[in-house]
Amino acid sequence: MILSDKTILKMLDDKSLSICPLDFEQIQPASVDIRLGNTYSIIEDSPDGILSLDSSTQYKKVEADRFVLLPGHFVLATTIEYIKIPDNLTAFVEGRSSIGRLGLFIQNAGWVDPGFEGEITLELYNANRYAVELQSGRRIGQLVFAQLDENALNPYRGKYQGQRGATGSRIFLDDDITR
Repeated sequence: MILSDKTILKMLDDKSLSICPLDFEQIQPASVDIRLGNTYSIIEDSPDGILSLDSSTQYKKVEADRFVLLPGHFVLATTIEYIKIPDNLTAFVEGRSSIGRLGLFIQNAGWVDPGFEGEITLELYNANRYAVELQSGRRIGQLVFAQLDENALNPYRGKYQGQRGATGSRIFLDDDITR
């Protein structure tokens, strides 16, 4: 079940859901708008031109209120909002249609697990032939919340718990069963 604005407000009021900072205008009929923060991470060039899933990837960190994303380029960004999701709730991260119509794709995994806490890292890709100027504080997407039928047996406590800023991939920490 997707949560309504009324339920979201109730959960924020009783502190079972936390989104901070949050302005009342961000709460939509069935979502909460999320705003672009001011930190970005860009993958550094690799000497051999290959990114390995088994080792750490190096990122250049940039802090700026305005950031120009060139055509065909990719950058990690972050939200202003720090969220804490209870163990009986999940969230979908959706890009705003108005931004998608400019060719800016929010290519994130799109899923926030029950029990997650932190800022949301966004994966932004400019599919346009023009550069896109990003501005801190601008509404970039929305969180759509869904109620689980009961609390998650194993809520999220993973490698991105408590993240702040545009957090790079930590896939190298995975203990895959295929190895």
